[in-house]
Amino acid sequence: MTPEWLEDGRKVPDDVMYYIRRMAVYAVRVLGQSPEKVAEAYNFDRSCIYRWLKQYDGGGFEALESHMPRGSDPLITKATDDWMKQAVLDSTPADFGYDTHLWTSLILATLLRDKFGVAVSDTAVRRHLKAMGLTCQKPEYQDVARDEREIARFLDDKFPRIQRLAEKMGADIAFEDEAGVGVMTRHGRTWGMSGETPIIKASMLRGGYNVLSAVTAEGEMDYLIQDGTVNGGRYIGFLGGLIAGRKRPLIVLADHATFHHSKQVRDYVRAHRSQLRVFFLPKRAPEYNPDEQVWNEVKNNRIGKQPVKNKEDLKARLTSALDSLKQNTRRIISFFHLPDTKYAAGVA
Repeated sequence: MTPEWLEDGRKVPDDVMYYIRRMAVYAVRVLGQSPEKVAEAYNFDRSCIYRWLKQYDGGGFEALESHMPRGSDPLITKATDDWMKQAVLDSTPADFGYDTHLWTSLILATLLRDKFGVAVSDTAVRRHLKAMGLTCQKPEYQDVARDEREIARFLDDKFPRIQRLAEKMGADIAFEDEAGVGVMTRHGRTWGMSGETPIIKASMLRGGYNVLSAVTAEGEMDYLIQDGTVNGGRYIGFLGGLIAGRKRPLIVLADHATFHHSKQVRDYVRAHRSQLRVFFLPKRAPEYNPDEQVWNEVKNNRIGKQPVKNKEDLKARLTSALDSLKQNTRRIISFFHLPDTKYAAGVA
């Protein structure tokens, strides 16, 4: 028996019709086929094809989406719109029993049906989401173990006290971090033929370096490249380099790496108390450390886009990238003017 939807286009679901319209228009406008042939192939009256072409010419493929007939009562009301917006912004599908954290219009359509008895297509859901100012984006993942209250205390209380201490001591404030950079560090895109993944001959050798760096809101930067694991002793060596020859004391803010808390490091800082103090940033909140931008600059914007041959070549390129950044005071200052780091520059 022939399915009804093969003989009557009105029986085709809205979601499917949207793609049929797109394929039909593509066949005419891009492939150059005649509207009559396309109408015959899809079993639609040719007036439908001409109507779709007119819609496309006026508003592109989005104009081909299914729309509710004029005069009919909206299935998605303001109340369901408000619920969808709150659900998308304040929760994830996992909160509703799904095995994913990522919202899709199909999941929302299913929830609307189950929760409100509203039967709508995912196309209609997408249209409503767009009308509410929501867009489909790549999410930023945050550690579930992070403590938002700790972050708030740091921003509202701890860091202002550190600033007052710096003023009392006549000290500078530096933000410090470490990162590994390997021969196989690669980022970025390139051009190629559509549908064919570009192939680039590159070194598959392993190996790399650990880099320690520190930056100030005034645009100063220091770094140290280490061939091997960073431990308490090497960290002390870096701290010693930071305060060597300085005329003003230095307050360093660092993350909670294990060796930062080691007795060896604590003893060193205590022994140089008049020159050096070390405080800690909130746990699992790297976006509040301006020095994180050093790695974005060096790994993503420099090394990751260069043809590194081997470990020796990596060190030369890494040194060049770090030296170049160290000389770029304005760029370093910009690391303190991001939404999450402007607190460190005293920007309201």
